[in-house]
Amino acid sequence: MTKTSLLKSIGIAIMGALCVLQAQSASVETRHGIIPHAPLLKMSVPNTANQEVAVYEAEYEPGGINPRHLHPAAITFHVLSGTGIWQEEGKEPVTLKAGDSLFVPAGAIHSHWNPSTTDRLRFLEFIVAEKDKGRSIPIKTSHSAGCALAASGSPRRTGRWSESTCGPRSAR
Repeated sequence: MTKTSLLKSIGIAIMGALCVLQAQSASVETRHGIIPHAPLLKMSVPNTANQEVAVYEAEYEPGGINPRHLHPAAITFHVLSGTGIWQEEGKEPVTLKAGDSLFVPAGAIHSHWNPSTTDRLRFLEFIVAEKDKGRSIPIKTSHSAGCALAASGSPRRTGRWSESTCGPRSAR
């Protein structure tokens, strides 16, 4: 094999590896640290053709995250214990503590996570939606777009880090 052919082969191999890495970074981020629970309530809404109401208890271990996703229906979150961070795409993060609630409109891309390293986060999700259409739909993320932290300051205090695109730094 000539030196030119070898260099071309190496170049093609490097380009292939870069394509594979880019494809992996554009994949759906993984939920982790979420403790599953059966719905507290899931029933048809009386006098409707195809609507249901559902109430879910969610529990996140320290550092648990549900990365970028959406719900086809509006959802209301209510924190029972711990502290959690919610962020709708294009908005500043919102910190919720026990007793706080947050309404997220249908189709709003958002993420939420437990920033604690020691305490669990427990919250309720209230959803009224078309039957079996209220649960989350993951959104593909490209870490190559917007995952740059400014040289100084905490991302959560300054908002310089795109939490909804990149997730909390501790989860990366």
